[in-house]
Amino acid sequence: MLELDKVDHATFTPFIGQTFDVVFSDGRLPLTLAAIRTLGSARLGASREPFALTFHGKPSLRLPQHIYRLEHGTLGAMEVFLVQTGADASASQFEAIFN
Repeated sequence: MLELDKVDHATFTPFIGQTFDVVFSDGRLPLTLAAIRTLGSARLGASREPFALTFHGKPSLRLPQHIYRLEHGTLGAMEVFLVQTGADASASQFEAIFN
C-alpha cells in the first residue's frame, strides 16, 4: 500500500493522463489523473507542500465523497478521500487533497 504521508506532488506528476482504478467489491471504475496543483507553502514543521489531485471520470459518473481504494499499475494501491467537484458534458471531476 502506498504510504500517503510520504508522497508529494512530484510522486504523481509522471502519471498525469494515466488511469487509476476505483476498486469496489463488485468491480472497478477508471479515473484519469488530469491535474496536480500545489495549495500554498508547507506549514512550519510540515514535511511537504499541500497539493491536490484532480481526476476525471465518465460524464455521468457520480460518487459520494468517501475514502476509496485506488489502484495504479506503478504506484500500487492507496486509500484516498475523493470529493466530486463537478461534472459537465466532457467529464466528471473528483479531487483528493493532501495536507
